[in-house]
Amino acid sequence: MEKLELQKIANEVRKDIVTAVHAAKAGHPGGSLSAADVFTYLYFEEMNIDPADPKKPDRDRFVLSKGHTAPGYYSVLAERGYFPKEDLKTLRHLGSYLQGHPDMKHIPGVDMSSGSLGQGISAAVGMALSAKLSNEDYRVYTLLGDGEIQEGQVWEASMFAGAHKLDNLVVIVDNNGLQIDGSVADVCSPYPIDKKFEAFNFHVINVADGNDMDQLRDAFNEARATKGMPSAIILKTVKGKGVSFMENQVGWHGKAPNDEQYAQAMADLEKVGEALCQK
Repeated sequence: MEKLELQKIANEVRKDIVTAVHAAKAGHPGGSLSAADVFTYLYFEEMNIDPADPKKPDRDRFVLSKGHTAPGYYSVLAERGYFPKEDLKTLRHLGSYLQGHPDMKHIPGVDMSSGSLGQGISAAVGMALSAKLSNEDYRVYTLLGDGEIQEGQVWEASMFAGAHKLDNLVVIVDNNGLQIDGSVADVCSPYPIDKKFEAFNFHVINVADGNDMDQLRDAFNEARATKGMPSAIILKTVKGKGVSFMENQVGWHGKAPNDEQYAQAMADLEKVGEALCQK
């Protein structure tokens, strides 16, 4: 798929995120928006998947380790056709299958329930090992937050993945620099992230702009070409990307916009969409 088309889809995903969180009056817009581009690239370009057959045995697997950014995950699943876009407005509502964190038992396309930070990567490592033991060629992708990698379990899983040379595993870190309590560097610095993964025998790919489709394409192509070791893609992104008053503002980690803010956010994203249509 062409870069421009991916950009347009990512912008629609961002509109969906803002709409869902506004309707829920709760949720996590900041980290969903920073990851909208990588969600889009994975589901529209990179992964072997089929929305008409969500459980097909040879599909690539995805685990959202930073499960609180479910609004972003659900939005890309809806855009890809796993369930109706209208359902996004039921996010976090009583009785809705779109809970605050992903639920593999009720949401088409979700391969692993997640939310407890640090645990998703362990599940992804298990899936990758299973593929190796069964001589299957599907690939496994997992998205972590940069605050999340302060969890010790992340590094236990990484040690295992590196030791077992799981080259069908791609660990993605959304390095937007902010977590719920502030700057990741101030709360409990994970830096240098790349050197840590290298120490656990990963092939590390640093992406200077993780919101740029060309750079994402290069990174995932490099990961796919890497043999004999797992890959870690470190994405430098902007928290709240695309919404002027949310960008790089820690307060939007886990807060819903009011009606006025919702209108402003959608206007911002409409402008982005119009600019893309003129290219």
